[in-house]
Amino acid sequence: MKCRPILSLASLLFLPICLSAQTLDPEALHRPPTDTWPTYNGDYSGQRYSTLSQINAANVSSLGLAWTHHVEFGNESYAQQASEGRRIKSTPLLVDGVLYFTITDNVWAMDALTGRELWHYAWPNNRAIHVANRGVGMYGKWLYFMSPDNYLVSLNAKDGSERWRVQVADVKQDFFSATSPLIIGNHVIVGPGNNDNIRAWLESRDPETGALQWKWWVDPDPGAPGSETWVDNATMAKGGGFPWLTGTYDPELNLYYLGTGNGVPTDRPPHPTPEGDSLYTASIVALNPDTGKLVWAYQVTPHDTHDYDAGQTPIIFDGEFQGKKRKLLAQVSRNGYFFLLDRVTGEHLLTTKYMPETNWAKDIDAEGRPIPDYTKDANPPGALVSPYPIGATNWWSPSYDPKTGLIYCNAARTWAYFTTSGYGRFRSPPDYLTVAIDYKTGKVVWTHELGDKSGVLISGLLTTAGNLLFGGDSFGNFLAMDPATGKTLWHASLGQFVTNSAMTYELNGRQYLLVAANDTWFAFAVPESEAKNNGHIKGH
Repeated sequence: MKCRPILSLASLLFLPICLSAQTLDPEALHRPPTDTWPTYNGDYSGQRYSTLSQINAANVSSLGLAWTHHVEFGNESYAQQASEGRRIKSTPLLVDGVLYFTITDNVWAMDALTGRELWHYAWPNNRAIHVANRGVGMYGKWLYFMSPDNYLVSLNAKDGSERWRVQVADVKQDFFSATSPLIIGNHVIVGPGNNDNIRAWLESRDPETGALQWKWWVDPDPGAPGSETWVDNATMAKGGGFPWLTGTYDPELNLYYLGTGNGVPTDRPPHPTPEGDSLYTASIVALNPDTGKLVWAYQVTPHDTHDYDAGQTPIIFDGEFQGKKRKLLAQVSRNGYFFLLDRVTGEHLLTTKYMPETNWAKDIDAEGRPIPDYTKDANPPGALVSPYPIGATNWWSPSYDPKTGLIYCNAARTWAYFTTSGYGRFRSPPDYLTVAIDYKTGKVVWTHELGDKSGVLISGLLTTAGNLLFGGDSFGNFLAMDPATGKTLWHASLGQFVTNSAMTYELNGRQYLLVAANDTWFAFAVPESEAKNNGHIKGH
């Protein structure tokens, strides 16, 4: 096991800032992220909205590079991995001036003021799928990350030394892990992934010991609620539905919200009745994080046959709907539809099509669920279907701006032929765009075209109180847009396209904007003179 702390003379100068505490205050998880970014989405809500405004629409044109950091792996075997696995797809945590981030087998700590590497932890080379790693979770002074071969590993945040490891799933059964653990109270919530016909689950581990606390099965036990929606017990026992992304949490209701994956196999015969919906795959679920018990579920893609999972982030917020204040949950789903639910009960409030090309469903039922058009299932001559299996959107983080009341996501305009021998793209490359949705009506307010490229757009989004929306396009630009109109206000060419979701933080009175492109970090800020003029920096 390799842990490489960096203790050069220059880095020692930053020890009072970076290494003095490195302990996460649990209350930080309940506040808007400012000088701390304590979890994957910044806070429990999944809004990816920052209350910081030093960088704003009036001065964004003066944004410049504060620092860059090119990731050095240091382990030759990993450096030989495919380029996809070497991309930074994680959102860092920020605690006590230190940023923590991952790339599959690796965890790093770096100084948030300079980008200087503080330590590097490398997991041994392994045979698992190395598609991504979304980041770490933190509890007190301990970090938690999932290795590609399904070990939950606890590290000391101060120096990266390993505390313990526990196996969550067996890589020999083709399980692999990429999600960022979510810490709720004394629960570390994780879940592996698998592309095979096998049963899916989510589980909670003790942050002190790694001991299993509970396990929730996406595919129910025979005779349990939801089992009646499966064709038979044998299919249910290998039904899939893996949790691909970190969920969100409401502390007041004590509910954890999660989008589950698509069911497998996808070639099962159509069942245009509730018997065949295959719960709880392709669903938004609410779980009690203390027990793992299901409180409610809402399926967004009944009896999925096109790989339209519901893993996208469930965004939670309080707002008005039809003249009444509600506790709301919204999802911009992979299947091309937007859903709004009451997060207390799971009651359906609104369903709309945010991508007009979407054609796999013929209507919406009384509960707001799309009704599959079974002529769009795979057949010998081929069915022309939109979106293609990667989806109208995917893991790219959405954002919600409470000032505009709009929800934003990056999306792809795509088609595919589904045949009995597989599927192929009809139009390649896809058209990429940012979409702004009014949550009260589900209508698309504006779109911003992001271009054509054969590669997959994987930039997430961030909104701020500075009246800005940040994301990336398919040409290698990092953009600041007007969240009300989608107009570009500023851009910087990174030379390669953005591969994660931007985050922002304020330290020593200066706001930074941090984003990754492949294996390089870029931190932006307005000039110090500009920040001083705004009254943020009092002098050094």
